[in-house]
Amino acid sequence: MLLGLLAPRLKPYRALLVLLVALQLVQSLASLTLPALNAGVIDEGVLKGDTGRVLDGGAVMVAVTLVQAAAAAAATYTGARIAMGVARDLRSEVFRRVQEFSARERGRFGAASLITRTTNDVQQVQTFTVLVLTMLVAAPLLCFGGITMALRQDVPLALVLLLFVPVMTVAVGSVVLRMRPLFAGMQERVDHVNRVLREQITGVRVVRAFVRDRYERERFAAANDELRSVGLRAGRLQALMFPTVLIIWELTTVALVYAGAHRIESGALQPGGLVAFLGYLLQTSMSVMMATFMFMHMPRAEAGAVRIREVLDTRSSVLAPPFPVRTSDDRRGHLEVRSADFRYPGAEESVLKDVRLEARPGETTAIIGSTGSGKSTLLGLVPRLFDATGGEVLVDGVDVRDLAPDLMARTVGLVPQKPYLFSGTVATN
Repeated sequence: MLLGLLAPRLKPYRALLVLLVALQLVQSLASLTLPALNAGVIDEGVLKGDTGRVLDGGAVMVAVTLVQAAAAAAATYTGARIAMGVARDLRSEVFRRVQEFSARERGRFGAASLITRTTNDVQQVQTFTVLVLTMLVAAPLLCFGGITMALRQDVPLALVLLLFVPVMTVAVGSVVLRMRPLFAGMQERVDHVNRVLREQITGVRVVRAFVRDRYERERFAAANDELRSVGLRAGRLQALMFPTVLIIWELTTVALVYAGAHRIESGALQPGGLVAFLGYLLQTSMSVMMATFMFMHMPRAEAGAVRIREVLDTRSSVLAPPFPVRTSDDRRGHLEVRSADFRYPGAEESVLKDVRLEARPGETTAIIGSTGSGKSTLLGLVPRLFDATGGEVLVDGVDVRDLAPDLMARTVGLVPQKPYLFSGTVATN
């Protein structure tokens, strides 16, 4: 789901992706060259007392390090630029899709959940994308390149390094699998906290009028504690990952030094070769730790991607007509409701049943009923905030489902029960 969400949205950034791969390739090759250069300086310069060889080798290592640092900085900048562009595009897609929703779809998700999906979930996907792009080439190339270079130095000693990768993969993988459901639960609880907070801020006057302060505090505390509880469980698992990597790396280092000392004593390996091996072990460990850091963020990003995909895959129940009526020859303001029914998704009974209504031009028609009787729902059928599940709603003799959206906006005016002022000026509102 996560890769399926990202792949098509990375296509507009193909040129930057090619540049990113090239930069990471230069960075990785420079990193892999340094241990071999260091081994040459030790074996041919330090051990033989050749100061000139040490200085020449050191100068080359400094130049390679500068190239590596420049390539790494440029690759990080390029990866971050791509990830932020993808996040911007994703937020825009979610926003446009929500703008298309009818009241039915907005009610299904809820305002708090839609806000979380547009902001927090997209942010999680962006963070994961930065990590993936930063390590796209560097991590696997450092890992397999380090093992290959180690095999060139000494095959028996390289077997110790070769065992390091599967042991580390199994250890990290077992933790990541346990983290995935916890991060999915965290996103749901973030939704719940946002929903409770939004209700309390919106209804603060009602809360104070009915002296419900203590109850609302307890309700928010319960939602907050649930989020904290799940976050702590996920955090404990996260806390295991880096110590696990470090312990395995330290044990592998001890094994390399022990085995390497015997190889040097037998004359099968030079001291510089052992130093190079330790360098390749460090690079392999760094690649695994980079992948570990990425996998730590993957479960939460995956949960966010699923929730974003739910929004993007939801189509509005209020669709534009295939052959819309774009002009009205007789704009008199005549409204007729013919046997209209409406049922909310998942409801056992219809809110409106066989409603018949006619409002003629020049008349004032009042619809009176108790709370929850469907007055607002009935009025919402006219401007197509949602469509009737049965019957028809006609404006000047034309079914509202056949009117073009722009003609509908010019024909029908609606003053909501609860007015809302947007940020800005009186003119913009």
